[in-house]
Amino acid sequence: MSYLNEIIQSTEINTATTLFRLGLSVVAGALIGVERESHRQPAGIKTHMLICIGSTLMMLLSIYIPQTFSSFQNGDPGRIAAQVISGIGFIGAGTIMRLGINVRGLTTAASIWAIAGVGLAIGAGMYIPAFITVALLLIVLIVVEQLERYFFTPLSLKILTVKSTSAETDKKIRQMLNKYHFRVIEVNPAYSRTDNFGFMYKIGSSNKVGLVELTQLLAEKDQSIVSIEISDPML
Repeated sequence: MSYLNEIIQSTEINTATTLFRLGLSVVAGALIGVERESHRQPAGIKTHMLICIGSTLMMLLSIYIPQTFSSFQNGDPGRIAAQVISGIGFIGAGTIMRLGINVRGLTTAASIWAIAGVGLAIGAGMYIPAFITVALLLIVLIVVEQLERYFFTPLSLKILTVKSTSAETDKKIRQMLNKYHFRVIEVNPAYSRTDNFGFMYKIGSSNKVGLVELTQLLAEKDQSIVSIEISDPML
């Protein structure tokens, strides 16, 4: 136990402290990676573990060089760490996907950036701040996400296009969208002719009913509907 305390409190970068800090970075990266993997994100367990391990190693290197080489005593240990934070943005950008006007992956990109910071903190021997940060990240990713789903309509925009033989279809569709908590962003009558009506709605999808279920409910509610189409908005 005393040996472990010595490793924890040591400021010297040697084999024991290196192994200990890299081991902690594996655990920290895995904790966040498991949460992202459970949401089927492109950056999951392996990515977060590798980033945390790599940033820990970079921080160890930053401290090790001025400690070991006398000619670098005046070197800045934070220089490599600063480059890690800048460079990690390229990996984060790779997780962001644009689908129509919807953007996905921002949360995962932010978690990648944060876990790099955790790795740097572990590499510098700031164990308690590092794992407090891991705990806060898990709270944000798990608890806050559930609160967002409960209180806010997701901003996943879709275009609902309906063709009907009745002008009353518009009223029925609005009632259905309101009933199932879809956010109506914009409404455009596509065309209006005798016994031939078209309506277009830009909507924010709700978690309480899926888009497939919505089309089925609309068709059942209004027999005058000829066709229903759901698509992504054009850029």
